[in-house]
Amino acid sequence: MNLDILKAELIAGHPVTGAYSADDEIAAGQLNAVNIVRNRTSMTGREMAAEIVNAEYDALTEAKKGQILALIASDDIDPFGFAANVVKDVFTVISTTVTNLAAVRIETVSQAVDKSLGWVRPGNVAEARL
Repeated sequence: MNLDILKAELIAGHPVTGAYSADDEIAAGQLNAVNIVRNRTSMTGREMAAEIVNAEYDALTEAKKGQILALIASDDIDPFGFAANVVKDVFTVISTTVTNLAAVRIETVSQAVDKSLGWVRPGNVAEARL
């Protein structure tokens, strides 16, 4: 647990709920509540493949199928970078596959996770406040 980061967070306040409670248990609960929406920085080819609509894939040309197969063979894909452009080009922007992939590249996490603190316990909060 990085107490410096935790202390700074407690002082700054939660970006969604505002000031942290003076009660350590409640403040820990605020930090651990899953209510922060953020962009994912990485996803696997398997995750990407799970969102591809079979009928849309089947309708692709062999060249476009090859592009998608090469893309999903990777274990580390930037869902907002080059891969996003390839998917839009191959499936067209109005496809269900593009809509599916746009949805899974966003995640909801706790502020503790967003700040790389892990699970925050009331004792962590008390220690950071010293």
